[in-house]
Amino acid sequence: MPYYSFDLVVDEELKHQGGLILENLDVASDRAEQLANELCLVLPELKKKECAVRVADSENKELYRTPLVPIPTWMQPRL
Repeated sequence: MPYYSFDLVVDEELKHQGGLILENLDVASDRAEQLANELCLVLPELKKKECAVRVADSENKELYRTPLVPIPTWMQPRL
């Protein structure tokens, strides 16, 4: 199984967020979208900077990118 690296992109600067061995790019892109949503909740100021989460392979080649966007109200858990 391939290794995927996850980076927070802020003004084209990469901030490493960790890496995972995952089944395929579909699973890695889902995880990137989850990470983007989590970062929106924890660091809402990043939304104004048009940040993104990027997925790269073991050779640091970008495979996927998703913007940080807030979780829609209908998707948020009810407390």
